[in-house]
Amino acid sequence: MTRLTTTPPAGNGDRQPLTPALLLGVLGVVYGDIGTSPLYAMRASLLHFASDGVEPWETLGILSLIIWSLILTVTVKYIAIVMRADNKGEGGILALMTLAQRQMRGERARGIVVMVGIAGACLFFADGIITPAISVLSAIEGLKVISPAFEEAVVPLSVAILAGLFVVQFRGTARIGAVFGPICALWFATIGLLGLIETVQNPQVLAALSPHYAIHFAAEYHLAAFVAMGSVVLAVTGGEALYADMGHFGRRPIRLAWNFFVLPSLALSYMGQGALLLQNPDALENPFYLLAPDWLRLPLVFLAAAATVIASQSMISGAYTIARQCVQLGFLPRLSVKHTSETEEGQIYMPQVNAMLLIGVLILTVSFKNSDALAAAYGLAVTGTFVCTSILAILVFRRQFHWSLPLVTAIFVPLLLLDMIFFIANVLKIPHGGYVPLILGSVLFVLMTTWQRGRQLLFARFRQDSLPLKSFIARLPQSRTIRIPGIAVFMTGQADYVPGALLHNLKHNKVLHERVLFVTVLNEDEPQVAPDRRREVSELAPGIHRILIRYGFQESPNIPRELQSLGEFGVAFEPMQASYFLGREQLVAAVVPKMSRWRQYIYGAMSRNAVPATEFFRIPSDRVVELGVRVAI
Repeated sequence: MTRLTTTPPAGNGDRQPLTPALLLGVLGVVYGDIGTSPLYAMRASLLHFASDGVEPWETLGILSLIIWSLILTVTVKYIAIVMRADNKGEGGILALMTLAQRQMRGERARGIVVMVGIAGACLFFADGIITPAISVLSAIEGLKVISPAFEEAVVPLSVAILAGLFVVQFRGTARIGAVFGPICALWFATIGLLGLIETVQNPQVLAALSPHYAIHFAAEYHLAAFVAMGSVVLAVTGGEALYADMGHFGRRPIRLAWNFFVLPSLALSYMGQGALLLQNPDALENPFYLLAPDWLRLPLVFLAAAATVIASQSMISGAYTIARQCVQLGFLPRLSVKHTSETEEGQIYMPQVNAMLLIGVLILTVSFKNSDALAAAYGLAVTGTFVCTSILAILVFRRQFHWSLPLVTAIFVPLLLLDMIFFIANVLKIPHGGYVPLILGSVLFVLMTTWQRGRQLLFARFRQDSLPLKSFIARLPQSRTIRIPGIAVFMTGQADYVPGALLHNLKHNKVLHERVLFVTVLNEDEPQVAPDRRREVSELAPGIHRILIRYGFQESPNIPRELQSLGEFGVAFEPMQASYFLGREQLVAAVVPKMSRWRQYIYGAMSRNAVPATEFFRIPSDRVVELGVRVAI
């Protein structure tokens, strides 16, 4: 019998009281991206058939494809199914990757799962660059509906808004987050009401709710319909955010907000645009803004601009979260993480990520100049992430949740087929802009896999050249090494081997401190580590202890704080008596290199530009001694 009760414990949001404030928070953070899709999705889909005018059956066919894509991709795939799979409350492509990886037995199988997860994360970053550009451009383009005189101002205004958004990121989202929810609630209510009014005036558009029109459209147009699916998918962009933000709010608020407010509002907006086009095909110029009466269009532009800023903020915050997860899971070098809230661990700011996103967004905005041109670039990143999520979900539901093979096949094969149709349709747009996410994702994929491989080779070299810790401790009483007052903290990534910094210190200074702490930070494949598992202390010899400190991929290390808590283990720690010894590796090519020259160059550049360990682990810089060591890989 298929078991559906093996889902891991729900996230914190499921244990929170279901309040209006929580639901508003869901609207502001989770649904900002998909909520702004009506600005451009309907128009971009119908432009493929606009050369000789848009026929009513074409409008109904595209509208039916959009409505059923929302139902199948978002409601069925993410809301009803994929959100069942969480890593101790956390969702997202990397959380799903860790769940799938645990079910794989061989190293090769686990490696393939990791590659799929990395690919999904890379495409998410590409999506995070394109989303702000296309969202803000599509909102400001509403000025052209008011007056063609505003056309030249669209790009400069968009650049100014985007630059301002990224510049204020260092302040964090706590201060402005309170207004996100109400603005999004007003946005969804407005677009839903405008769509409802037009639908009531032209009720024949309700026929698009039948999948018959989608099937008839696909059967009539064949390849052209397939190409159009590359634009239809714009209506479901942001679907991955439902899953990624599950850890912040829990399943129930996200599901309730979608089923009873967001989906009806989006459906009504698309239906209203379809009804308008049935009555006036010339409204294809901008069916979203032409739904509104003249007096409402300028306020609607301002509301749309605010909504797109919120959508962009959601993607930027998501990029910070994914980047930190990549660092903790060993896919990226150490990056600077600034906490913008004293109470919320998840509210962070990452300067390097912010700068790269800003540069990419501004280049895309200036280069493509309008949302129609960017629409071709947008879909590939989104659909690629969809495919990666479906593949990993098949493994998790089959092996961890023990769903029967017929059930997995019946549910996931049609969904994966739909994802593949979306993806291949967007592959056809590579010459017209689809190359942008492909290039971005490929570059990031090379960087992440190079870093992961380099770290593996580095640790293997350390284990090969280093002295086992047990042997060192056994020889210590006979070595007559001079012990001096103080505490020496040796940071090491290999808990069972003597750190190179200690061997160099003994070689040159010929002394050992009275108290020695070997500290190893372990990154777990879970969001947060329980307090009772955070620290593990072992006494290796009088005055010598091994400290294992565990962190989840949603947490930021703070070594001094953890060491000050060692009193509960009977280990006294005085911060002013402690010296931290760190090894700085200088990478050189081995006689028989195990990594190609160009990858060695990339790895070396990433290593040199990584955030110093003192900053990443929050170690006081005036208490640090760094010792260099050459490592051949």
